[in-house]
Amino acid sequence: MTFLLADEQREFGRTLDRMLGAADIAGAVRAWAVDDTGPGRKVWQRLADLGVFALGVPEEHAGTGFLPVELAVSFVELGRHGVPGPVVETVAAAALLRRLGDPAPGARWLPGIAAGSHLVSYADTYGETGGTAGASGDAGAGRGPYALDAHTADATFVVTGDRLLRATGRGPVQPSLDPARRLARPADGGEVLASGPAVRSASRHAVDVAAFLTAAQALGVGRRLLADTVTYVRQRKQFGVAVGSFQAVRHRLADALVALEFARPLVFGAAVALATAEAGADGRRGGVVAAEGDGSAAAVRREVAAAKVAAGEAAYGAARAALQLHGAIGYTDELDLSLWIRKARALRTAWGTPSECRARVLADHERHIFYQ
Repeated sequence: MTFLLADEQREFGRTLDRMLGAADIAGAVRAWAVDDTGPGRKVWQRLADLGVFALGVPEEHAGTGFLPVELAVSFVELGRHGVPGPVVETVAAAALLRRLGDPAPGARWLPGIAAGSHLVSYADTYGETGGTAGASGDAGAGRGPYALDAHTADATFVVTGDRLLRATGRGPVQPSLDPARRLARPADGGEVLASGPAVRSASRHAVDVAAFLTAAQALGVGRRLLADTVTYVRQRKQFGVAVGSFQAVRHRLADALVALEFARPLVFGAAVALATAEAGADGRRGGVVAAEGDGSAAAVRREVAAAKVAAGEAAYGAARAALQLHGAIGYTDELDLSLWIRKARALRTAWGTPSECRARVLADHERHIFYQ
């Protein structure tokens, strides 16, 4: 399957690439890891000025509407440049707020999200899956008790049961494989923004959006790791020749490239599925998300899960290849490459582990065959 971006979409990606390439993103990431969010906030505002966060906000709240393909283009670039902060969670929170049916919370927070003045985080404790954060992974930044960067966010939204809360406190910050991804458990209770079945329905949509954006971000991370590794093996010499000329090295890089190329159409396929479902939902329900049993909602969830597992595993494979082919320097914190290696491992499990995503794809596939 081939997805061809429009000229405007490709130019948007190039504009983001130029802007982020001119910024010291590695420095912003290292500063973010020690709670100096100033450089990262400046990058955040420049992204907002280019309209990145407006892509998830309705037009009536100073956004451009929900544009999944443009969001995919954006988040591939965010991953490729390693932008720190809860970028996924902010757009997912916007998706949640615009699907509530109650306009009050959206009117309060969505314009600020679009403008970049509100950096928000989001945690979802409703549903079948969860996770714990720590040295073994980053699954807590998704369905589970932890919220990414809750200690620096302007607001943290938490879905628990059928209630949407704005948390007013947090527990201790938890470590992640990626030092720039700081996880915290929001305090129990807080300001109730909405309640009822609409919250559960909106939260399912928001989790799908978060998984989709994480997949796009992981795809960008994998592309950066592969590009940096190709550049390095062309320069590093052994026995008088570049190590990139060795067949074993070429095969390892080819495997990483194939995995990333297979993941790309799945990511953009999920974007198209989300866009199609959004158009259908707007026509049928005035923007209210489809019910859990709706066929379009199940199809979107399947597309997103497939994209998440493919992109996450491809980025992780590229990280392992980069680590090995860079030799001893690949293990050093001083090398900027380490920022992307660690991010690839964390994104692999954030907003859906590989086993959870595979189970969702297989379960939906088996259910589809049975009912046929």
